[in-house]
Amino acid sequence: MKEEEVNRCQIQEWYPKFKSVSIRTLIHELPESFVEYLLDDSGPFLLPVSVSNEDALPNRVHNPYEEEDYQVSEGSGDEAEPSSPPSFPELELKIKESIESLGGAVFPKLNWSAPKDSAWISTSGTLRCTSFSEIALLLRSSDSLIHDLCHAYDSCGDKTLSRPQSFFLALRKWYPSLRPEMEFRCFVRGQGLVGISQREVTTFYPALLEKKNDLEVLIQEFMTIIIVESQCAVRPGLKTAVPYDYLDTSQGSGWDQFLRNADEELQQQIRSPEAGG
Repeated sequence: MKEEEVNRCQIQEWYPKFKSVSIRTLIHELPESFVEYLLDDSGPFLLPVSVSNEDALPNRVHNPYEEEDYQVSEGSGDEAEPSSPPSFPELELKIKESIESLGGAVFPKLNWSAPKDSAWISTSGTLRCTSFSEIALLLRSSDSLIHDLCHAYDSCGDKTLSRPQSFFLALRKWYPSLRPEMEFRCFVRGQGLVGISQREVTTFYPALLEKKNDLEVLIQEFMTIIIVESQCAVRPGLKTAVPYDYLDTSQGSGWDQFLRNADEELQQQIRSPEAGG
């Protein structure tokens, strides 16, 4: 890939062209101070101080006795000064306004990626956010966003950059009907659809279609698409997830049986008169 191609995949680049057929989105350029906050792992995990007094974890139980354990008393010999939580009042107020205009709930993403791997830490277990504090919690807890922040151009043949010039936060309108397990990726080659897979399950099936041309038709004939309709049947991972029965690759497992069926079908096609055998 080229840097130019990677740049065109940023949401702030493609959304204006496809907004009529996409989820309503408002995009904010992030100040460099907030980017540095997302990357800073030198101290304790601190959420920004909210100028709106919003709590990212409103249902948590505060225990004053436990909080005292983290306070350093005078004369303890610990000379390290306590870290002060950051604050981004201007950005917070802009995001608050955008959330309200999008119906009160959004899901966030940066230039390329969404913090799907940190959904577990939210009170709802999803990417649904109603405040700047909740957005900051998801972004700060995500490992997958390191790709956007540090490694976006690693696979580029003409790599000259280590990061984009600017980072953007896209706030996308939240719909309760959005179900991650029912999102699909469509793979197109030569203006033709060559594969479909559930976004959060596996990309194995489309990969099969990347075989040589003389095998493409054969593979499509016996290709099976498995639809996992419940998120409970999918084990989450950093970048993707797979059905429970496909986690095992040993003899008799789902993957083993699938590959055996594919091999048998291929051998039958090779032996058939139509194949020239």
